[in-house]
Amino acid sequence: MKINILEEGPKKMLFEIEGEGHTFCNALRAKLLDVSGVHLAVYSIDHPLTGKPKMMLETTSIKPREALKKAAEALKKEFKDLEKEVGKI
Repeated sequence: MKINILEEGPKKMLFEIEGEGHTFCNALRAKLLDVSGVHLAVYSIDHPLTGKPKMMLETTSIKPREALKKAAEALKKEFKDLEKEVGKI
């Protein structure tokens, strides 16, 4: 996965995620919305087979990069917890 930042300001960021689809983008969007200070997190994929997801992030009281880092850490923890549970089966 590679993240390309297309636009960035103090309260807004537009970035592209290479190598991912709806599954990851939905999970990231949900985690971003859980971060305190995130006002908006949406994404779109122009074409389901060839398009790269573009995500828009708007914040009120946190820098967009910091919000993205917090959401990524939360997802990482959830995936590790899931891996542990699946390992018990």
